[in-house]
Amino acid sequence: QVQLVESGGGLVQAGGSLRLSCEASGDTFSRYAMGWFRQAPGKEREFVAAISGSGGYTYYADSVKGRFTISRDNAKNTVYLQMNSLKPEDTAVYYCAADEYYYCSRDLEDNYDYWGQGTQVTVSS
Repeated sequence: QVQLVESGGGLVQAGGSLRLSCEASGDTFSRYAMGWFRQAPGKEREFVAAISGSGGYTYYADSVKGRFTISRDNAKNTVYLQMNSLKPEDTAVYYCAADEYYYCSRDLEDNYDYWGQGTQVTVSS
C-alpha cells in the first residue's frame, strides 16, 4: 500500500497560480495511477485530473482543461497539479488519490484505493 501527503495549498487571488504536490511513500510509486479530486464546502467531491503510472496518459475534467496540468516525477515519488488562471470556483480541499489496479481510472472515484488528507485551496475574487 501507499501513503499520500499533499502540500502546496493556500490563498491566492483570482487569475493566480498554485502548484500542489502529493508525495507518496510505502510502495513502488510508478505502479500507481494517480488522480486529483476536490471538494468544495457543501458539495460532493469531484474529479479534477488523472495520470497513468508512467505519466504518458493524462485526463482532465472539462472545468479545468487548459488551466490545470497534472504531472509526476516517479524518481521523487511525487505527483503535481499545476493550477493556472485560478477562479473563485476552484476553491476547495484538494485530494490526491492512488489507483493500484488500473492503467488510469480517470474520474472513476471508486477505483482509487488510497487517499491523502487534503490541502485547502482558496481563490479570492
